[in-house]
Amino acid sequence: MQNLEPNYKAIIFDLGSVLIDWNPRYLYRKIFTTEAEMEHFLEEICTSDWNEEQDAGRSLLDATELLIQQHPQYEAQIRAYYGRWKEMMVGEIADSVALLKELKESGKYRLYALTNWSNETFPLALMEYKFLQWFDGIVVSGKEKQRKPSPGFFNLLLDRYQESADHALFIDDNIRNVNAARNMGIESIQFVNATQLKNDLLHKKILN
Repeated sequence: MQNLEPNYKAIIFDLGSVLIDWNPRYLYRKIFTTEAEMEHFLEEICTSDWNEEQDAGRSLLDATELLIQQHPQYEAQIRAYYGRWKEMMVGEIADSVALLKELKESGKYRLYALTNWSNETFPLALMEYKFLQWFDGIVVSGKEKQRKPSPGFFNLLLDRYQESADHALFIDDNIRNVNAARNMGIESIQFVNATQLKNDLLHKKILN
């Protein structure tokens, strides 16, 4: 049975939409003339399911060519997905990064990132965001060829860094991933915004 007041030792962060403001719409609003055209493209062509295959290790080249074969009329827009990928990242989520900094400076917790991210594009984030150096470890799905919500991906981080699910806290914006972690006995917070996250961390006495 889980303790009423867990002794937290490790805090595991998702990156995209928690610490890094990434959204393909930032790019495609520059490409399509209407929101409807953009949403159709992202829902039917460059879909989340397609993108997640790159997060799981499929090469960007193979992914791009596959879609172009299926939708040749969208070739230019498909090539823009990775050709102009950096335009999907508009910066850090400053208030969230401030919380990460506070946790780091407290010295009380080991900090990790568990991210669904292509191994080919992640080096761009490493160069762009210095706060990624604050983590004690980062596990990238594209490198490991598995991704959230797979239990094996969570266990990979726990085993690699010799952490216990009972003493870990996981933070992710995607409820699918949050539920997967909870099912493994990892207490989890679904991220909505930095104010909500700070309140949750205060409530758990992780922040003072």
